[in-house]
Amino acid sequence: MYIKRYLQFLLMAIWAATALGWASGAAAEGEPQKIIEDASNKLKQRMQEPGFTQDFKKITVFVHDVIYPHVDFDLISTLVLGKMWKDATPAEKDGFKKEFQTLLIRTYSRAFVEFKDWSVRFLPVSSEGDDKKVLIKTEILQPGLQPIAVNYRMLNEKGAWKVYDILIEGVSLVTNYRTSFKNEVERSGSLQEVINQLAKRNTEALSNNNVPNNS
Repeated sequence: MYIKRYLQFLLMAIWAATALGWASGAAAEGEPQKIIEDASNKLKQRMQEPGFTQDFKKITVFVHDVIYPHVDFDLISTLVLGKMWKDATPAEKDGFKKEFQTLLIRTYSRAFVEFKDWSVRFLPVSSEGDDKKVLIKTEILQPGLQPIAVNYRMLNEKGAWKVYDILIEGVSLVTNYRTSFKNEVERSGSLQEVINQLAKRNTEALSNNNVPNNS
């Protein structure tokens, strides 16, 4: 259930976090909010372009270019595999990072199409123990629906803020995917088999230019 909700709301969270990645220094409340507001407007404008949301390949390229510089995919992949990362071979680590990143890009791209009428309400920013980590708290608002709490953990590395986890209603993306992949490895018998299956699903989804359903 929670994974499905992630598929629905991750793009909105990542988009906000991407905007935050453009801010310099500590995550002050005023500047990031203005940047996110501007980014949200640009996103909505792009969605209104005729035919854009019908071209899944174009959407995935757009999403990748926007979020890649501001999300720490390497760290997320390491955290998702957890203890399995230590025992994985270099080839397995590289393969998992590649396919997991592709999975996330597909996820964000799907959400890009599915949700159009939304806005962001900002709550006070929280420190996470030191000046290099912050928790950005927001609520996603949609007409007629209860607000959705979307918080993102960000790490400042070499002066750049990057996302390394997202919480939807208090539930961690990293924790959910870690459980999911751990169960898949136990069922299939090996991490490499899970990577192979993920690569197959990614290839099939991206070879079809129509907007896919959740898979």
